[in-house]
Amino acid sequence: MARRTALPAHLSVRSNDPSVLILTSLVSGSKHGWALTKDIEEFSGVALGPGTLYGAITRLEERGLIEPLPVEERRRPYRISAHGRAALTEAIREMRTLADTGEQRLGLRTLARSVGGGSRVLGSMP
Repeated sequence: MARRTALPAHLSVRSNDPSVLILTSLVSGSKHGWALTKDIEEFSGVALGPGTLYGAITRLEERGLIEPLPVEERRRPYRISAHGRAALTEAIREMRTLADTGEQRLGLRTLARSVGGGSRVLGSMP
């Protein structure tokens, strides 16, 4: 099955991918490493270790998906770039398509509502 738009090779369509989690966190505002770790754990339940977190930050920065900001009290905050926002948007669309297809193929009945001209799954009915 071909994708409509190719995601950057380093972004997977997994909801627990460190890059996706970091970009999702940064959409709500700039953060330094510790704040990213706490926010990600809060909204996703995923605890990223320092090696995983900073390795992903390095890759995201190298690819222009996030930008470093000036150091504040020995901490380096980051913000999402326009390119990062576009990549995250596409990753989320891909995840939604995968979830919708999975539910359809499992034969789950769903409640749907119109969202921007499309359909979105709200929840399964028994």
